[in-house]
Amino acid sequence: MTARARTAVITVTEAAAARVRDIVARAEKPALGVRVGITKGGCAGMSYQLDLATEVARGDEVVDAHGVRVLVDPKAVLYLLGSEMDFVVDKLSARFVFRNPNEVSACGCGESVSLAPAKGEEAHHHT
Repeated sequence: MTARARTAVITVTEAAAARVRDIVARAEKPALGVRVGITKGGCAGMSYQLDLATEVARGDEVVDAHGVRVLVDPKAVLYLLGSEMDFVVDKLSARFVFRNPNEVSACGCGESVSLAPAKGEEAHHHT
């Protein structure tokens, strides 16, 4: 019996991977990657949260991409399913950006979003 390959919860661009690599290299304590989660708050209701990950926590979805590891908090999986994590540099800022098909709306400042859980066939592969 062969295991069916699972689709990654999120995809990580090369630019995001390069930034994660830099963050891990500069960390004060050994880290194996970053953990992505969702927090409640902001004018639109939710915000993306990134933290250094020193270990894989129970239930984390592990995404290995371009030589880095991104862990997705289990409480955020259905909100992030199908998202792309990128790192964008423009004239005024440098930041991680999530292109998320589950976004219902975003606030004007871009700091918070309104998210709905993923629906359909793909969501069943991660529950």
